Amino acid sequence: MKKVILMMIMFATTMSMHAQKFALVDMDYIFKNIPAYERANEQLNQVSKKWQAEVDAIQIEAQTLYKNYQNEVVFLSQEQKKARQDAIMEKEKEAADLKKKYFGPQGELFKKRTALMSPIQEEVYTAVKDIADLRGYQLVLDRASDAGIIFGSPKVDISNEVLSKLGYSN
Repeated sequence: MKKVILMMIMFATTMSMHAQKFALVDMDYIFKNIPAYERANEQLNQVSKKWQAEVDAIQIEAQTLYKNYQNEVVFLSQEQKKARQDAIMEKEKEAADLKKKYFGPQGELFKKRTALMSPIQEEVYTAVKDIADLRGYQLVLDRASDAGIIFGSPKVDISNEVLSKLGYSN
């Protein structure tokens, strides 16, 4: 009796799995075909390079101070050595603080990325959700992520449909 019930449960589970509909999207492909996303990425790259140049300039100042200190250390008194070491450490701390301010987990780059990308990502998510609801998909997977999708038939890829819904045609 238990075997019969177990077989019926397994059969029902198998049948319900076959009835589910799923689709694939390629988020990388979608984002690359949205000009606003590409512009936002370029803007982030430019500001990142600018900020990195600021950090690099301060680090170079610290390195220069250190090299000068090494060259002159034999001629310096203890107070002068201490003052130079403090100046070097202060410059290194300034560079580290600036790097954290710009590139830290809650830094300016993170905030700017969130401000620029979130609206676009939300719009894409909403389009995917609308298409999934319209077509009755229970599951939509991103083929561009590291989810372990080895093969996905182009027949179930709705990436172009998402782009069309967003007003971009390919």
